[in-house]
Amino acid sequence: MGRRLVPLTLDNLSDLPGRCRACVFWELDPVSGEAAVKAGTPELEKEAWISAVLLEWGSCGRVVYVDDVPVGYVLYAPPAYVPRSTAFPTSPVSSDAVQLMTAWIMPGYQGQGLGRVMVQTVAKDLLRRGFKAIEAFGDARWKEPACVLPADHLLAVGFKTVRPHPAHPRLRLELRTTLSWKEDVELALDRLLGAVQKEPALRPL
Repeated sequence: MGRRLVPLTLDNLSDLPGRCRACVFWELDPVSGEAAVKAGTPELEKEAWISAVLLEWGSCGRVVYVDDVPVGYVLYAPPAYVPRSTAFPTSPVSSDAVQLMTAWIMPGYQGQGLGRVMVQTVAKDLLRRGFKAIEAFGDARWKEPACVLPADHLLAVGFKTVRPHPAHPRLRLELRTTLSWKEDVELALDRLLGAVQKEPALRPL
């Protein structure tokens, strides 16, 4: 099985699932996001966002290919590039951290260690760029696939709560710990990334 992890660019943006290519939940503030959806331009806004982050900051995602088939991706960026993060009650993300926005692995490819490889690749990338941690807003009341990852699953893969909240705690993962994960953490990571496997119903921004 040939597997490749490739930086997300405008050239391979089309390899993301359709619902993800047209989702600007994290990339725009709530008002702008709603306006983009009403105007029918979320895919253009997504492309513009990725272009701007690539030019100003650098790589902000990875796409996973198995035998040249895109089977997963992860998206991350400093909080300054993630307008939606300021809408969370537990913001802001720490200055030494990059925000894990969202991640996904296709059904049928979970449980093969792809999640571990993907996050470790991101960790190595960010460590080289001088960052110490990844932070994420979790959904403590998660019931169905959405853009915000389940808090319980984030905790299971090594994130620690740094700002508690009944609905959206902020969690942190020290990057160096990702380079020596045990098998139980790898299994939990697969469950985390598989939690957004279904096509969710259209949700309000």
